[in-house]
Amino acid sequence: MALKDIQRIKKLGRYLRKEKGRLLLIVLILIPVAVAGAIQPLLVGQAIATLKGEETFFWIDNFSGQSPIRFIVSILFISVLCRLGLQGFQTYNIQAVGQRLTARIRNDLFSHSMSLSLRFHDKMPVGKLLTRLTSDVDALSEVFGSGAVGIIADFITLVVIVITMLLIEWRLGFLLLVTQVPVTFLILWLQKRYRKANYRVREELSQLNADFQENLQGLEVVQMFRRQTINGNNFNKTGVKYKNAVNGTIFYDSSISAFIEWVSLAAVALVIALGGWMVTSGAMGLGTLTTFILYSQRLFEPLRQLAERFTQIQGGLTAVERISELLEKEIEIQDKLTLPSNENISNSTEKSITGELTFDDVSFSYRNDELIIDNLNFKIKPGEHVALVGPTGSGKTTLIRLLCRLYEPQKGSILIDGVDIKDIPIHSLRKQLGVVLQDTFLFSGNVADNLRLDSDINDKRLLEVCNELGLASLLDKLPEGLDTYIRERGGNLSSGERQLLSVARVAIRNPKVLIMDEATAFMDPSTEATLQRDLDRLLQKRTALVIAHRLATVESADRILVMRKGKLIEEGTHNQLRDQGGLYSQLADLQESGLTKF
Repeated sequence: MALKDIQRIKKLGRYLRKEKGRLLLIVLILIPVAVAGAIQPLLVGQAIATLKGEETFFWIDNFSGQSPIRFIVSILFISVLCRLGLQGFQTYNIQAVGQRLTARIRNDLFSHSMSLSLRFHDKMPVGKLLTRLTSDVDALSEVFGSGAVGIIADFITLVVIVITMLLIEWRLGFLLLVTQVPVTFLILWLQKRYRKANYRVREELSQLNADFQENLQGLEVVQMFRRQTINGNNFNKTGVKYKNAVNGTIFYDSSISAFIEWVSLAAVALVIALGGWMVTSGAMGLGTLTTFILYSQRLFEPLRQLAERFTQIQGGLTAVERISELLEKEIEIQDKLTLPSNENISNSTEKSITGELTFDDVSFSYRNDELIIDNLNFKIKPGEHVALVGPTGSGKTTLIRLLCRLYEPQKGSILIDGVDIKDIPIHSLRKQLGVVLQDTFLFSGNVADNLRLDSDINDKRLLEVCNELGLASLLDKLPEGLDTYIRERGGNLSSGERQLLSVARVAIRNPKVLIMDEATAFMDPSTEATLQRDLDRLLQKRTALVIAHRLATVESADRILVMRKGKLIEEGTHNQLRDQGGLYSQLADLQESGLTKF
C-alpha cells in the first residue's frame, strides 16, 4: 500500500469517528472468536490422544466427575456455539458500520459535487460522476467494513494459531511458517499489478455508464435519426473494453487463489509425511499429528480469505483514490472566508439593494484559446430594463452565468450596487436574482414543489400567485392542479407549460433583479399575450436584463446592448440603433422580413 493511499484513508477515516465504540467492540470480539477457532483442532487432537491412551494436557488428565471424552466434546460444542454467535453479532455490526459510512461519504460527495462550478461539470460526464457516487462508494464501504476488519481478524487468528503450534511442537510449527513465505511475497508482487488493472476497470465502467446515460438523454434524437445500430455498436465497443479490463483482474485474482490452494495442500502433505515419521518413531503422538494436520489447514485459511478479499481490498483502494480525487477538487466559486462583514453584506443586500449592475472590464473564456467575453464594460441603472441582443455565440447567455456566479471571470469584476459580487454571500446574491432560462428544468415531483423550491410559501398564497400570473387555465388542465405529479425533466408537460411554471417560480421569490432568456419563446400567441401583461407588472420597479430574440420585446426596452464575439459594439434605444444603421439595424430588418431572429 502506497504512502498516498494511507494518507487518503486517514482523511476518509474521519467518517468513522462516530463509530469508535462499535469498532472497538468489533475488534475486541475478534480475540475470543480467534481463540474459539484455534482451540477446536487442539480439542480434536486431545480426543484422539485420549482414545489412543497417549499423553494429554494436565487439565484433561486431572479431570474427574465424567469421562474425558465427554468433557472434550462439551468444550468443543461450546466453542463452536460461541464462535458462531460472536461471528454473527460481529458481521451484523460490521455491515451496519459499512452502511452508515456509505451514507456519510455519499452525502458529502453529493454536496461537494453540487458545489463544484459548472466548469468542472462541463468536463465531467454525468455517468462517470454517478459511478463514483454509487459503485465506488460501495467498494469503499467494504474496505472500511468487512475488508479492514477481516484483515485484522485474519491476522489475530494467524497469531493465535502460530503461537499454539509452536507451543505444542515447535519443529512442525516452524515448518508450516516457512511455507507461508512464498505466498506472502506473491501477494505483495501481485498488489501493484492488480491495482492498475482494477483502476482501468473503474474507468471503463464510468465510460460505460456515461455512454448509456448520454443515449438515454438523447433517445429522441437517436430514434428520429435511426442511430440505434450505430450507437449500439459504439456502446458494444465500450462494453468490450470493460470486459477485457475485468478479465485482467480475474486473471490476477484466480492466480493468487490457485497458488494458495496448491501451497496449502503441499503443506498438509509435508506435515503428514514428516509427522507420520515422527509418530512411527515415537517422537510424537497421533493426537498431536492430527492437531497439526488440522492447524495446517487452519493456518492457510486466513491467507485464503485474504486472497478472496484481494479483489475487494484492491477495488476499495481504487475507490479511495477516485473518491479522494473528487473530494480534493477545489470548489472554485465560494464565499470569502476572510470577509469579516459577510453577514452585514448579506443583510444589507437582501433589504436595501437597488439593482444597479456594473460589468467592469470583464473577460471570460471557457477555453484558454477562445475569449467568449472580451473586456466588456457597461452599467445598468436601478429599475432600468435592458435588452441584450446579438448573433448566436456572442456571449449573451454567458453574461447571465457570470452574473449568477456559476462561472468566475478571468479578468475584471461584476458589481451590484457598487459591491463586487464576490464579496456578497452566494445564497444572498442568488436570492436577489430571478432567472428565467429558455431551457426550463423541472424536477420530478408535484407542481407545488417545483414552484416553491427553496421558498416556504404556503399553498394558499402559492395558488394566488399562480392566478395572478395567468396560470389558472394551466392548473385547470392539470388533473390534480398543484398536486399534479411531474415526471423527470417535466416530460409530461409541453415546452410552453414548463416555461409558464419557470416564470411563476421566479415571481414567487420577488427578486430585485430579473434576468430573462427569452421567457416566452415556446408559448403560443394567446398564452404569450396573457403572460406578457403579467411580465410587465413583474418588471415594474425592478432592474431587468433580458436576452431578446423578438423585435417586440426589444422595442419596449429602455436600452439595448448589442454584442458580437464577446464585445459590446452598439448601445442605445431601438430608434437610436435603427438610425445608426449598424448590426442591430441589419438584424431588425431581417426579422421584419421574417428571415431571422435576434
